[in-house]
Amino acid sequence: MGESFTIQISSNLVRNLVDDGEKVKKKTRKPKSKVPREPPQPQTVPPNQLSDDTETIKAAPLTGWPIQPPSYYPIPPQKPANTELDAIWSVLQESEKVVERLQKQEENMLQEVTQRAKDLHDKEFKLPSRKPMPCLDQKDACLNCYKEHVKDPLKCAQFVKDFADCARRVRQQVGAEKN
Repeated sequence: MGESFTIQISSNLVRNLVDDGEKVKKKTRKPKSKVPREPPQPQTVPPNQLSDDTETIKAAPLTGWPIQPPSYYPIPPQKPANTELDAIWSVLQESEKVVERLQKQEENMLQEVTQRAKDLHDKEFKLPSRKPMPCLDQKDACLNCYKEHVKDPLKCAQFVKDFADCARRVRQQVGAEKN
């Protein structure tokens, strides 16, 4: 614990630290990703490679306070995290577009199915136009005659003949329409 050590700080290092601090102040803060970071490792330079602008500071022996690397160094944003986020974001936007298209397609299909169902319902459940029964008057006259002449049905022969003629004419008309 009683060992002494030497810290060497160059003016280039000080300038870089000051410039990085100014750049960070100008930028807006971005949320930092939670990536474990390793503290920067101190670099030692052999004494024969020191430049003229390097100052040497002798530190006192450690007395209980551990020396830790400064935590005020700005950490540049990591590109891979941003590109991954951008890729995820673009996929999310594309999927939202696909969902919107599918919803529009669903609405269109729903309208089409509803219209077709309405058309089918109108066609299927439309009551056919009822045609009056042919020869209804001759039939009624024939039945009334039979009711009046229960004991002598031969008196209704003319009514029966009129009803049969009417039925024959209707059959001929329907047969002509089919051909």
